[in-house]
Amino acid sequence: MASSMILYWGSGSPPCWRVMIALEEKNLQGYQQKLLSFEKNEHKSEPVMAINPRGQLPSFKHGDNIINESFGACLYLENQFKSQGTQLIPDSSAEQALVYQRMFETLTLQQKMADVIYYTWRVPEDERHNSAVKRNKEALSAELQLWEGYFQKMDAGSYAAGKNFTMADVMVFPQIAYAFRFGLSPEKFIKLGEYHNLVKKRPSVEASWPPHWKENPQGMDILKDF
Repeated sequence: MASSMILYWGSGSPPCWRVMIALEEKNLQGYQQKLLSFEKNEHKSEPVMAINPRGQLPSFKHGDNIINESFGACLYLENQFKSQGTQLIPDSSAEQALVYQRMFETLTLQQKMADVIYYTWRVPEDERHNSAVKRNKEALSAELQLWEGYFQKMDAGSYAAGKNFTMADVMVFPQIAYAFRFGLSPEKFIKLGEYHNLVKKRPSVEASWPPHWKENPQGMDILKDF
């Protein structure tokens, strides 16, 4: 079944990483994959554009089914292979509610991180404003403190939505790992650091760890002052 899947992905991209973790958790190793370079603009190449007119990664196809948005692809995999591998969406209504809540809150964290990390890359120099930089940093700081608070209220060794690894972790872990890659301090964000250390040892995460992070463990320091 996995051989009928193809994933186009980029190293270090949290959306790509989510799909790869989900594939590992559902025991779908052996899927076709192609690592592409953002720097070389390979995400705009013909094979990607053929299934994803947005020219974005991930781009994912299973048989004739195309689903490129990472949240959609991960939920699709869980629904199509419910009895296989890790159950990522719990049956209990209370547990399910928290999983969905943390899953979709990840999008807010993702956006606020992007507003800070990519500001100088996306905004032309003559359009940048110190007030915007300050506002973006304050918004991200508050968001990170919110997530730190979530983990403070949970038992030691908990995952994002409780004692079990779920779809909430598939979604949020790559984003939190990205924050530490960009300099977030585990001394200041103790609970997020503990969560990061817990999940990074999981086989699905180790198997899909961004290759260029392995080659160069030293990240950037954009978030070191948070």
